[in-house]
Amino acid sequence: MVRLAIDCMGGDHGPSVTLPAAKAFLARHPNAELLLVGLPAALQEAAAWPRCTIVAATEVVQMDDTVEVALRRKKDSSMRVAIHQLKSVDGAAPRADACVSAGNTGALMAVSRYLLKTLDGIDRPAIASVMPTQTGGYTTMLDLGANVDCTAEHLLQFALMGSALVSAVDGKDEPKVGLLNIGEEVIKGSETIKRAGELLRQAGAAGQLNFIGNVEGKDIFTGEVDLVVCDGFVGNVALKTAEGLATMIITIIREEFGRNWLTKAAAVLAMPVLKRFKARVDHRRFNGAALLGLRGLVFKSHGAADQLAFETALNRAYDAARNRLLDRVHNRIIAALQAQPANAEGAAAEAAVAEVSVDKATPVVQAA
Repeated sequence: MVRLAIDCMGGDHGPSVTLPAAKAFLARHPNAELLLVGLPAALQEAAAWPRCTIVAATEVVQMDDTVEVALRRKKDSSMRVAIHQLKSVDGAAPRADACVSAGNTGALMAVSRYLLKTLDGIDRPAIASVMPTQTGGYTTMLDLGANVDCTAEHLLQFALMGSALVSAVDGKDEPKVGLLNIGEEVIKGSETIKRAGELLRQAGAAGQLNFIGNVEGKDIFTGEVDLVVCDGFVGNVALKTAEGLATMIITIIREEFGRNWLTKAAAVLAMPVLKRFKARVDHRRFNGAALLGLRGLVFKSHGAADQLAFETALNRAYDAARNRLLDRVHNRIIAALQAQPANAEGAAAEAAVAEVSVDKATPVVQAA
């Protein structure tokens, strides 16, 4: 069984969306159990559901709450209680294998990092999600907003974590990794990007990554690369640009087909094609961003998610837990630390590896 903890109060809609999505998810996943976290009165309808347990919380993190409020003042919020289900208490196994919330992104990242801490060898967690491609699949991209200023070493860590994510969830043993840049040539880009390219090529030569080189913005949507790595500023701009472009295209098509009786008649004939087009760019099918680098699996749903979108986020969390994503990220990071050169930094890396190896208390979520 894979057990998910759900922050049922998070997002713009709360239980009116999260509960129907949870019920639909359970119907499709007989090997799943849910911990529904929130105000007991708001979750009463789910009290008798099979494979469900209600976990009480007395507070809710609002979408406009600051990080300080979520972290220091609302210590019994549904978000915090849901994340806490991933922690090992007194040596016992965590109650949940993954957590899903549609709540405030900044608060979710801050509370997750405070409660779970980062994996050894990871400086900063990153947000990873998927973008649709012209081949009908999707490309995974990170970071999408957690880290505005990144070093080359951070980008290497993102690549290692993202590769583990794609490998675990999509079943690709050697996902193709590209570094987002203003051109494919190695001489292009900022000094940080060029240095990151060097580190990624070294990791590729060592067999840690399948690095194919620099990619441009257009390559995100071609389907020729499985993972695109960038800093959070660039990634968030690219994500919001793509969402805005998709909305604009759909709006323009709707306006043009509605201009007169002739275009309306044409729309009736084109309706099957238009429906398939809308489905291919429907952002709800790609909902669910992973917060990578933590000692627990946390997935962020879009705050405005409807039932279909939130269920998609639950599916992604379930797949990640079932395929032991946390172990895969951990193993890739350890392999990267071991492969570093034996200089001062390399000695520190070896010490970190040794510490990880003997630290039997390191909490790693295991999915049955």
